[in-house]
Amino acid sequence: MSALQAQPEIITLEQYENLPEDIRAEVFEGRIYYMAGPSQVHQTILLELSTALNSYVKNKKGGCRVFIAPFDVKLSTSPLLLIQPDIMIICDKDKLDGKRCNGAPDFIIEIVSPSNPSDDYIRKLYYYKNYGVQEYWIVDPTSQTVLVYIFKQDSFNVRQYSFQDKIKVNIYDDLWIDFKALGL
Repeated sequence: MSALQAQPEIITLEQYENLPEDIRAEVFEGRIYYMAGPSQVHQTILLELSTALNSYVKNKKGGCRVFIAPFDVKLSTSPLLLIQPDIMIICDKDKLDGKRCNGAPDFIIEIVSPSNPSDDYIRKLYYYKNYGVQEYWIVDPTSQTVLVYIFKQDSFNVRQYSFQDKIKVNIYDDLWIDFKALGL
């Protein structure tokens, strides 16, 4: 999803929570960025990937849960850093408070919007790595590529795949997503 424009004033969590429900926004370093609605291809990819992930997680019968946007992730309170990843897996139930995830999800997928790809490739990559996400996928419908980042404490590994590949979800030992079978 793409951020359209930043507002100059710094926003608090209380101000964010008082926004109308139909407003889609994220907050980076206290500045609010309003988001455009997702495209048809974005929603198709979101549905296919979240369905595959959720089916696996439910069959595992573990403590992890799959969430899709709009669902807030608060990475920091001061300055406020609040993001709505397209798809996420959260395994620590203590991070969930009924409204949002407080802290980093274990796994995140962002589906690139052609109007502002730098959000996913640069800005969110930076925050996800530095706030403790273990694995981050950038799914780009335009180039039909998937970048998979595995974050370690002081480093990361990245691999590039295509929509023809079968890709391992590294937070699990036995989960693979077959993009070709998804029919994207």
